[in-house]
This record gives sequence, C-alpha cells and structure tokens, in this order.
Amino acid sequence: MTPLPKIMVAPNGARKGKVDHPALPITKDEIVVCARDCFDAGADGLHLHIRDADGGHLLDVETYQEVLAALKVEVPDMAIQITTEAVGIYAPDVQKQVALEVGANLVSVSIAEMCRDDETGAREFYETCAARGIAIQHILYGREDCALLARVLPKAMFCDRSLQLLFVLGRYSDGQVSQPSELQPFLYWMEENALTPDWGLCAFGPHETDCLVAAYRAGGKCRIGFENSFFMADGCIAQDNAARVTELVSRIS
Repeated sequence: MTPLPKIMVAPNGARKGKVDHPALPITKDEIVVCARDCFDAGADGLHLHIRDADGGHLLDVETYQEVLAALKVEVPDMAIQITTEAVGIYAPDVQKQVALEVGANLVSVSIAEMCRDDETGAREFYETCAARGIAIQHILYGREDCALLARVLPKAMFCDRSLQLLFVLGRYSDGQVSQPSELQPFLYWMEENALTPDWGLCAFGPHETDCLVAAYRAGGKCRIGFENSFFMADGCIAQDNAARVTELVSRIS
C-alpha cells in the first residue's frame, strides 16, 4: 500500500468557494497551480476535491481522471489522494464506484458515510480495495466512528500497521474550533486497541497549526489547508494554501 504523505494539503474541500477566500482553488487549472505551489512549500501530498461547472461538489470518474492526469504532469512526485465525501448528495454506490474506477491509489472515505446503509456491503468494499492495492484512509470524527471501524473491518485489516486513519478535530464543535487536547481520545483509543496505524490529523478553525504540531509530535501526519482553516497561527488569514504549508513546515522541521 502507498503510505500517507507527511504533509497533505487539502486546498478546497467540498463546501467553500471564492466568496470565502479568493485564493481557494476551484477549477482544474487553479488546483494544479495550487498543488505546485504547495509542493514547492513542502507538502508531499494533495487531498483532491473536484467541482462541477458551477463550483459545486462533484464525484465523477472522468473528471477525476482528467485532473489527476494534469497533476501527474505538473507535480509528478506529489502523492494525490481523492475524496469520496458525500456532502449529502451521493449514495455509497457512487462513492464506491469513484474509489474503484478512478485509478487513484490513495482514497479518503468516511466510515460513517460508507456504513450508513449496509455494513456488510461496506466491509466487502474495503476488502475489494485492499485486494486492488487501493489505500483507504478512514475518516474518523470521534470514538463512535472508531468503534464502527473496529466492528466493520476484518480483524486482520483493522490491526494491520498499514491501516490508514484520519482523525478530525473540531468539525462538530461550537464554531468549528478545535483544540490540541481533542487529539487525546484518539491516542487513547489506539493504545487501548494496540494499534500502530499510519494515521494523520486535520483540524478546523484558528488552532489548526497547533493541533497539527501536536499530532506530528505524537507520531502522526498532517493534513492542512483551506478545506479546514484559513488561519495562520497568529490569527491572521493566510494569503493562500502554500502559506499554510510553509508555516507548518517551519514548525515541525
């Protein structure tokens, strides 16, 4: 399996637009330029969301393949992870199709979204991805998601050191403001289950940098960018995604 990159930039997400920040990349060309700038700043991975002609969230095999091809040309050494986020629009069958047919070897999947209709079908999907060498990073928002993952994944996959996890801080807190202390329940959970997975963290709000530094010091990897926060550590709004990457690199180097 392809391991998670040390620093993965998430430059746009599914919900934000130019009205939120003029430097948020929407089009293919904007995403490619952003990826190159962030790679130069020190990000070795990109968490990819694509948009439709109106700037809305999109899950589409052909569009993903088109953007991936452009990224391969411009940033051939950058790992690219696609998202399957539903955003209340897409059903699990579409999410599975995208994960299996795009051709990406790194894919992000919410365990809660994938299991909302059928846990057995979700388990079969994860087994199929493993057999094809597709590394799924399981998105976990809290201990309930952790318990769900433990129940759904076959034990061998759950205990595998190559298991990829993303712990999310602040998504459902007041004002979407995260704190480094929110990482502790996830660390306890891994210890309780004797897990040593390939894990990373993303954090919403103005304390994103502090949360990511805490994750790095605890042995985790970092996902940073405008999907989660526009804030620099001093509370100022970042000029662009590359500025966020540059600051993080300076803090963990």
